[in-house]
Amino acid sequence: MAPPPAHPQRSPSPSQPSGKSEVTDLRSQLRQLAGSRAPGADDAKRDLFKKVISNMTIGIDVSSLFGEMVMCSATSDIVLKKMCYLYVGNYAKVNPDLALLTINFLQRDCKDDDPMIRGLALRSLCSLRVANLVEYLVGPLGSGLKDNNSYVRTVAVIGVVKLYHISASTCLDADFPATLKHLMLNDPDTQVVANCLSALQEIWTLESTSSEEAAKERETLVSKPVIYYLLNRIKEFSEWAQCLVLELVAKYIPSDNSEIFDIMNLLEDRLQHANGAVVLATSKVFLHLTLSMADVHQQVYERIKAPLLTQVSAGSPEQSYAVLSHLHLLVMRAPYIFSSDYKHFYCQYNEPSYVKKLKLEMLTAVANESNTYDIVTELCEYAANVDIPIARESIRAVGKIALQQYDVNAIVDRLLQFLEMEKDYVTCEALVLVKDLLRKYPQWSQDCIAVVGNISSKNVQEPKAKAALIWMLGEYSQDMPDAPYVLESLVENWDEEHSAEVRLHLLTAVMKCFFKRAPETQKALGAGLAAGLADFHQDVHDRALFYYRLLQYKVSVAESVVNPPKQAVSVFADSQSSEIKDRIFDEFNSLSVIYQKPSYMFTDKEHRGTFEFSDELANLTINAEAGDSAVPAQRVEANDNDLLLSITEKEEGRDAASNGSAYSAPSYDGASATSAASQSLADLAFSSTSGSGQAPASSFAIDDLLGLDFSVGAAATPTPPPLSLNPKAVLDPGTFQQKWRQLPLSLSEDFSLSPQGVAALATSNALLRHMQSHSIHCIASGGQSPNFKFFFFAQKAESASIYLVELLINSSSAKSQIKIKADDQSTSQAFSTLFQSALSKFGTA
Repeated sequence: MAPPPAHPQRSPSPSQPSGKSEVTDLRSQLRQLAGSRAPGADDAKRDLFKKVISNMTIGIDVSSLFGEMVMCSATSDIVLKKMCYLYVGNYAKVNPDLALLTINFLQRDCKDDDPMIRGLALRSLCSLRVANLVEYLVGPLGSGLKDNNSYVRTVAVIGVVKLYHISASTCLDADFPATLKHLMLNDPDTQVVANCLSALQEIWTLESTSSEEAAKERETLVSKPVIYYLLNRIKEFSEWAQCLVLELVAKYIPSDNSEIFDIMNLLEDRLQHANGAVVLATSKVFLHLTLSMADVHQQVYERIKAPLLTQVSAGSPEQSYAVLSHLHLLVMRAPYIFSSDYKHFYCQYNEPSYVKKLKLEMLTAVANESNTYDIVTELCEYAANVDIPIARESIRAVGKIALQQYDVNAIVDRLLQFLEMEKDYVTCEALVLVKDLLRKYPQWSQDCIAVVGNISSKNVQEPKAKAALIWMLGEYSQDMPDAPYVLESLVENWDEEHSAEVRLHLLTAVMKCFFKRAPETQKALGAGLAAGLADFHQDVHDRALFYYRLLQYKVSVAESVVNPPKQAVSVFADSQSSEIKDRIFDEFNSLSVIYQKPSYMFTDKEHRGTFEFSDELANLTINAEAGDSAVPAQRVEANDNDLLLSITEKEEGRDAASNGSAYSAPSYDGASATSAASQSLADLAFSSTSGSGQAPASSFAIDDLLGLDFSVGAAATPTPPPLSLNPKAVLDPGTFQQKWRQLPLSLSEDFSLSPQGVAALATSNALLRHMQSHSIHCIASGGQSPNFKFFFFAQKAESASIYLVELLINSSSAKSQIKIKADDQSTSQAFSTLFQSALSKFGTA
């Protein structure tokens, strides 16, 4: 007889115990020990419970042991009780039916002689969070609130809050809030009192939105009897409870000044507390109570200054940063009070960068006539710091102090010394500051320009610094012999400049230089305008077109617009309004001070950042075929009355008599810096409702002067670079995610959508279909209006090279951000130009 076929062995699943019999063995051993009272039984149970908890912790499903675990809970060993409650609480949430098995033994344990077991059982019972079991919670909670042991009462108070979140009606019907209020005012244990206060605040705050009675009850918490009762016992409370009470006291409105002084005298010793949270909470009470008393309020600043400075140096870096943030807020409101304590804000070598940065802001804020020299000397030492971000911040701090009109002579000399340092980041930061200084102190132009003129533009790579250098080349070109030639070399390298900010400054600087030194600049201006008109960035294109039209109309008018007589800037715009600063002060001792913005700005969705998305692609919807999940954006009506119309607008189809002549911008070839236009000069002339006949004549003169030749026809829209894409490219989401994590960022550029493009976003999947028509495929999309996020991919034709794109769009501001990663880094710029060309046509077809 043939032997039976052997069954293939199945490999154990990594999510299951090794060996199918392990759970069965645990079950049989638990059953054997369930009713055993033999010596050593509890120790054996402990070992088994540890195995069960260990398996549960690593994700193995041991819910089949639920009955046996409950049976073994009949013991007086508190360690076993804790492990059993942990097991029950974990599986009760996902298996409500199993939770019913625990009710009997938990209710029995709630009546145990040991108060620790009573408290643990009550906590576990309330932690089941199963809606159909709330009827079993009312009785044990009522008994727990009346228990003789304070620990049980403490647990019961928190249990009431848990019950409220499971079933608010059950909690209110049992009249638990009234019981909590009675306990708060009469319980001898301060932890019970603190828990009652916290629970009542949470319950009545949530209820007050729908119940006037609850709103009145919440107001009673800040009544005089309650506040005085809590203040008289504040020394008995724990540190957490003291902060809770002090936060409540800060909301209290005293009836007269004598009451204010009574409260402050009572809390005076809290400022000497070792815990920083208590000190900050007490400081908030003092500040808020004296807001209506100007003289006393100033004295409060003096009083809380020393305790806060002590906390800065006494705790961890995290605590130091939190206290420094609050000090920074106070310094901004009363800098003169802290001006003599500036040495407390000097940076220590072993402090983390975030603390150093905040201290630099503090030094800037406390600077005045008497301490500026010492502060600037200290800041200059930081400029040579090995920590480059801190070195940058220190240079910026020196500039901010100079803009405050303190010891300007010495500071300008220091900044000019920075320009001569052979460190790129120092030179870049100093250039930006010198530009701001010249805007406020034009009288220093001779000294500054003499040094700036020796800096080569090739050594300045950062966009903001290069923009500042270009601004000075245009603004003071009459004092810089090489200015026209430096600008001309920058224009010749237009295609190599990726920053739109720099290109915008370059256009303006060339215009200004032309008005001051026309013969030397006319070639650079002609090439610059042609390059700007051919630029794919909407802002650069519009500015070049605006300048071109101004010059066509009249050169003198263009000069009065672009290069008018300027007055010195007296005050630079503050980044925060006084209203926001007051709002932050009202939220003293909260995260608002740390973030330096009111709470609504980081809790409400509409006030979050322009692009607030998760970095993980998995959070977005994966599109199987070119994406079907685009979220519609708010519709924005197109405005055809804009002066700076795009060359792709519908003007070309209109009658010249109805809305002005159609026009076409000169095209630009970056290699030769020459330009051409597709229509006659009459079509290029800027339409004027005044009927002036000077426009055509001036147009001929300007075109001839700038070397713009309009005899050669060209397309209205610049021809994209010769990069061909595979229209049938395929890429699965897993490969996309892997490549996105591995590849470095090639380019990150900003782009402005046209009004038609923003309006077209309202059509579902319109952008996805449009980009797919240009062989750029969407693999994922998501977001909510006004913020949208798209992931695209494309493949180079006849090549395996892949381009990955992250596109972030804010429909309310019509701004977008493009991030590109590529297998072939050398073609990233060409693909970026092609992508922006496709995006610029969105909505115009």
